[in-house]
Amino acid sequence: MAVAATEALSTGYRPPWLLEFRILGPLAVLSDGTPLRLGGPKQRATLAILLLEANRVVSVERLADDLYAGAPPVTAVTQVQRQVSDLRKLLGSASVIETRAPGYAIRLSADQLDLSRFERLTGHAADSLARGESGLALQLLDEALDLWSGAPLVDLGSEPFVQAAIGRLQELRLAALEQRIEAELELGRHAEIVGELRELVVAEPLREQLCGQLMLALYRSGRQAEALDAYRTTRSTLVEQIGIEPGPALQELQRAILVQDSSLDLAWRDERAGLDSTRAVLVLPNSEEELDGLLAIGERLARPSDRELLVAGLVSGERELPQAVSMLNARRRSTSAPVRVAAFTTQDRAADIARLVIAYGVDLVLLAMPEEAGADAVPRELATIYERSPADVAMLRGTTFEPSEREGVFVPFGGGLHDWAALELAAWLASGENLVLRLLGTTAVPSRRPRDASRLLADASLAVQRVVGIDAEPVIVEPTEEALLGAVEGAALIVAGISPRWQHEGLGWGGRVLIAGCPAPILLVHHGPGPGGLAPPESRTSYTWSIGRSQSASHEQ
Repeated sequence: MAVAATEALSTGYRPPWLLEFRILGPLAVLSDGTPLRLGGPKQRATLAILLLEANRVVSVERLADDLYAGAPPVTAVTQVQRQVSDLRKLLGSASVIETRAPGYAIRLSADQLDLSRFERLTGHAADSLARGESGLALQLLDEALDLWSGAPLVDLGSEPFVQAAIGRLQELRLAALEQRIEAELELGRHAEIVGELRELVVAEPLREQLCGQLMLALYRSGRQAEALDAYRTTRSTLVEQIGIEPGPALQELQRAILVQDSSLDLAWRDERAGLDSTRAVLVLPNSEEELDGLLAIGERLARPSDRELLVAGLVSGERELPQAVSMLNARRRSTSAPVRVAAFTTQDRAADIARLVIAYGVDLVLLAMPEEAGADAVPRELATIYERSPADVAMLRGTTFEPSEREGVFVPFGGGLHDWAALELAAWLASGENLVLRLLGTTAVPSRRPRDASRLLADASLAVQRVVGIDAEPVIVEPTEEALLGAVEGAALIVAGISPRWQHEGLGWGGRVLIAGCPAPILLVHHGPGPGGLAPPESRTSYTWSIGRSQSASHEQ
C-alpha cells in the first residue's frame, strides 16, 4: 500500500518533472499537478499534433495541413509559428517545444506523457503474462487503465487530423482490457468479470477475443448453456454484418465447451500468484531524496520476489498532505515495479507503521536512517518501531545504490538473530543484481574464542545456497576498525544486522564503525518476530522476510 514523506516535504519539494501532458481523455497540461488553462482550438490542436508525435520532428507544412483540414491559407506558416510561440509562453521557462528543421518537436521524458506510461506498463504486463505472472500483470494493467479519463482527445474529436489517432488509441485500450481479462481468468476470477464482459461484447460485437473470454468465464462459472448462446450471438453478428464465420480459435472453443473438455478447467496456481496473497515491502521516506534511495532498494526486492511495493507517506499535519500525495502519485507513475502509494496524517508513527504491516501482509519495512542512529541507544521512535513491527525493519544510510560500478554486497556476519535477517536480505539483492555476496567474519581472539569465524560463515553459505541458490564468499578479517573498513572498500552495498542488545548498545560496534567510516550505502536490519527460515535449526533464530510463512519452523527464539 503506500507511503511517503514527512515534514521535510513542506520545504522545497519539487517533482522530478514540472509538466505533465495527458491525451488519454481530454487534452490537458498540468504544472506541479495544477491544470494549465489552454488557449483556443488551434492552440490545442497544435499541442495535440506535437504530443501524438512526441520526441519526433513535425514539419511546419504538416502542422499547417492538419490545422486547416488540408486547405491551409496563405498565412498558414505564420499562424503555426504564432501557435507555437503562444504554447511556449503558456508552458513557461520549462517549455519543451524545440525548433528542429523542418519544424518543431516536443521533447518529453517517458513519464511526462500519459500515453508513454500506458505503453510502458502494458509492455511490462505482456511480459509478465508470458512468464505466467498473472497477479503482477493484473496490477500493471489496472495501473495502465487508470490513466484513462475518458475517450482519447475527446475535446478535439471533430478535428479531421485526430480521427486516425483516436482509433489507434482506442485499439490500444481495448487490447489492454483483453489482457487484463486474460490475467483475471488465469487468477480464477471468472465469475466476477462476466458482467463486464457482457457489456464489452455488446459494445464490440465483432471482437472475437472478447466473445471467447466471455464464453470461457461463463463455462467456468457453471453456465455452459449461456456460453454456447454467446457463441451463437457472435456468429450471427459476424455472418449478418460482414459475411464471415467465426475464426478457428472461437470455433474450437465452442467444440471444447460442447464436450466439456478438461483443458478448459482452471489450472490452480500457487496462491501467491493472486493479488490478495501477495506480500509486500513497505517504504517510508521523509523526503524525495530519501525516497530515491529507498526505492532503489525496494524495487530490486519487489521485482524478482513477486512482492508488491507499498510506499506510505506519514505526515504530521494536513498542510503537508497535498505535497506528499503529489510526490507519491508522480513516483508511482514512473516506477516499473508493482507499487501502490498513499499518504495520511499520523500522531503515532510507530503504531501506524505496525497497522500497515499487519493490514497489508508486509514482510519488510524500509526506512531512512535517522542522523542520531549511531548513538549508544537507538532513538525512541525507532525503538518503538522495532518493538511494534511484526516485520523486519531495515534502515538505509545513503541514497546511491550503483551495483554495476561496485564489487558486491557485503554482510558482516556474527550469527546473531539480526545477522541472519541481514544475510537473507543481502542474498536476495545480490542474486537479483548478479553481484558477488561476501560474508565477513573475524579472526580468532585466543582470550575469547579458539577459532576464527570460518565455520560460522560456512553454515551461512550453505543456508544461502539452499534458499537463494547463489554462492557466498567468506572473508576473514582482524577485529579492528581499520580491517573492517578495508574489507568493505568498494562495496556496492553493506547489509548488517544491528546488535542483539540494541536497547543498550544502539547499533553495535560494527554499525557505528561502518556509519562513521564507510561511504557505501548501508542497510542496518532489525529482525521481527516469527518462526525459523534461512538460518539452520541449531541457530534457533526467527524466520526472515523472504521465506514464505508456510515454511514456519518450530525453532523460535
